[in-house]
Amino acid sequence: MKKLSLRQCSSIALASLSFAFSAAVFSQTLNVYTYDSFASDWGPGPKIKENFEKECDCELNFVALDSSGGILSRVQLEGKSSQADVLLGLDLNLMTAAAETGLLAKHGVDTTSVQLDKAWTDEVFVPFDHGHFAFIYNSETLSNPPTSLSEIVENQDLRVIYQDPRTSTPGLGLMLWMKSVYGEDAATAWKTLASHTVTVTKGWSDAYGLFLKGEADVVLSYSTSPAYHIVAEGESKYKAIEAKEGRYPQVEVAAMLKSAPNKTLAQQFMNFILTPGFQSTIATGNWMLPVIKLDQPLPAAFDTALKPANNLVLPAEQVALNRKAWINEWLNATTE
Repeated sequence: MKKLSLRQCSSIALASLSFAFSAAVFSQTLNVYTYDSFASDWGPGPKIKENFEKECDCELNFVALDSSGGILSRVQLEGKSSQADVLLGLDLNLMTAAAETGLLAKHGVDTTSVQLDKAWTDEVFVPFDHGHFAFIYNSETLSNPPTSLSEIVENQDLRVIYQDPRTSTPGLGLMLWMKSVYGEDAATAWKTLASHTVTVTKGWSDAYGLFLKGEADVVLSYSTSPAYHIVAEGESKYKAIEAKEGRYPQVEVAAMLKSAPNKTLAQQFMNFILTPGFQSTIATGNWMLPVIKLDQPLPAAFDTALKPANNLVLPAEQVALNRKAWINEWLNATTE
């Protein structure tokens, strides 16, 4: 789910400042660019920092940016002069764009332990968690929830919040989910959805925070989101809407920079991602699913999220080729 303590959405900006990049860069400091909720004190960042620093005899410095799209934009702007060693928080749908910058190095990590639908063979990106996008609702206030993406789009009485596909990986995921379901009719579907959309936020945190305040009936998040409420709050009223058409998956990834100021530490961290020291923080820190098998089973609250789902995955090459055109299609349809 991301990826934050849902109780403290409104405090993200302030809290993430504690992870702001320090001008004092030491030879044994590893700089990792990531999104705000990952680095926040309620996300997995602090525990990962603690675990990695026990092994590396170094300082792990998370640089918290406002969105996944912000990570890529920042490193594109900085180019070879970037002080980032590792990028953590891009996803499948941004991999091609990130690789095309020419700034990323091959990881050299043994990924045979990764357990996803398909064997992981990419030489640049290492996966660190995965899940499915889903709209979340409050079962105490929405007694007759939709059972499909099309019902969400078409129900004009439903107040909807989602994220901007230009800046947010969930927003980009919804765009591809819509394209998978509606194809050439996506523009018409976006117009229909726009007529009962409350707002489109830059990132996931703002959207989920508004939903928790009662500003919408449904919000784009993850099928793992209800697990947070059950485990952390003992609250079972938040549920993921069924998706008869199938769900769109997300795999989040990390990559290291060719120009990394500390290449040795960057390589060590890339290997660390697929160890229990990192992966054990994911389920109840980032509220997503780990990518390797762990000794401890996931809490039962994740059972719903683990139910088999029909994956609606568009080929990466097709996404890379059409991403800008499809974003323009969304923009035109929702601003007319």
